Amino acid sequence: MPRVKPSRVRRPDAPRRALLAALAGTGALTLAGSLAGCTGKPAFNNTDITGANFGKSLALTGHDGKPRTLADFRGKVVVVFFGYTQCPDVCPTTLSEMAEVMKALGDRADKVQVLFVSVDPERDTQALLAQYVPAFDSRFLGLYGDAEATATAAREFKVFYQKVPGKTPSSYTVDHTAGSYVFDPQGRIRLFVKHAQGVEPLASDLRRLIDGA
Repeated sequence: MPRVKPSRVRRPDAPRRALLAALAGTGALTLAGSLAGCTGKPAFNNTDITGANFGKSLALTGHDGKPRTLADFRGKVVVVFFGYTQCPDVCPTTLSEMAEVMKALGDRADKVQVLFVSVDPERDTQALLAQYVPAFDSRFLGLYGDAEATATAAREFKVFYQKVPGKTPSSYTVDHTAGSYVFDPQGRIRLFVKHAQGVEPLASDLRRLIDGA
């Protein structure tokens, strides 16, 4: 499994950037308040955003070199997370947690597809994603595109990302939304998962979606 790098020291304005990222990534939560409970079914552990009018399309290239869209994974529960391979903390911990979720699901994990969407088109090449993403779980798939395709995908999912200059031009980091989105087997967006919510709560939600909730 890839080594998790130590968290970078944040500059004085980091709390403001982190707040922006959190606000951008949780636009779904406002909608969730009006949608939760409408079906009369028991609540999910994570935020129910069923009926949200975003996250309808995703057209990028897989780390296997194949063009990919959300429709390719119809019939599976799909978890979409935006990040980048040189992320020092949130990305590796999220992927590690998802790998544990897959273990918790046992045989049913084959009905789940995890997609890691790169927000670093300058550095995240096909070869790098092909090495990084499956190291957490061989079934995970990395997705990438050029700057325009990346921006389009982020806008569609209301995801915030922004380069933060480093000591050299190539050593920058990327502040980005830390949550994930979950789709049911029919391709409908259903859940927003905040970072580090725990293995079993998410595994339980995924089981419900696999079973047709």
